[in-house]
Amino acid sequence: MGKICIVTDQAVQFTRAAFQGQRDVVTIPLKCRLDNGSPQEARMPLPATARNGLKPQLLVPSSEEIYQVFAGLAGQYQDVIAIFHSSGLSPLCDNALQAADRVRGLIPVQVIDSLSLSVGMGYLVQIAAEAAAAGRTPASQIEHKIRGLTPHIYSAFCIPGLSYLYHAGVVDYAQAVVGEMLGLLPIFSMEDGHLTPLEKMRSYRNVVDFFQEFLDEFTDLAHISIIQSVPNLSHENHSLREHAMSNFSKSPFTEHAISLPIATLFGPRTMGVVAIENPNAREFA
Repeated sequence: MGKICIVTDQAVQFTRAAFQGQRDVVTIPLKCRLDNGSPQEARMPLPATARNGLKPQLLVPSSEEIYQVFAGLAGQYQDVIAIFHSSGLSPLCDNALQAADRVRGLIPVQVIDSLSLSVGMGYLVQIAAEAAAAGRTPASQIEHKIRGLTPHIYSAFCIPGLSYLYHAGVVDYAQAVVGEMLGLLPIFSMEDGHLTPLEKMRSYRNVVDFFQEFLDEFTDLAHISIIQSVPNLSHENHSLREHAMSNFSKSPFTEHAISLPIATLFGPRTMGVVAIENPNAREFA
């Protein structure tokens, strides 16, 4: 059976620093830009608000650029499985589908919309890479498994920087301005790859309570992750960590600083919880 390459993008965050098959994972870079009159690359830490003439943009590769990546893998691999962040957040998946169609004669490429980002997407990439490294499972079966896992990834985010969401096309300008002026702490979930508003909180204590209740809806979790904001809310993170570890003692737990691509979309003060549910064992035996 030929080698399988896993392609992903820079919005990924892994649950482990090293995993089997990592050498056969290719990460496509993303450009993050703050456009306040003259284009400039974004750097962490980003400003708390994007209302001061800033236009944060997550710039994704074109279909031609992705085609070049896929074509360059043709001589090294027999198959490519590409797992990208949600198509509800950028056109990256659509561009990749066009590139996969063009490269079909050189190498088969299966493009998977993770319907998530960050740790949720990273978990899928790790599962695919480990299955490919074992060398016993064809690409079609790995693809089927990954698509079956995507509905088991649940994410909730507290996003105070609504002006970032305005530039990402999630909320309108009036909502962004009023929400930030009132100091609201809105909570969103990822539903079918799109941000869906759930609640508006007045304090981070209320946010922690909500995240704890969010986790308590599950009984069997394969992994729990906290996405930390910048600056780090150490007290809130400690409370979430203690709750997760005491109530889900058998579930692996990790903490991750918010990445630049996610901060560009949601704002640097975003904090979140990712819960990855164990699927039915018989379905993925």
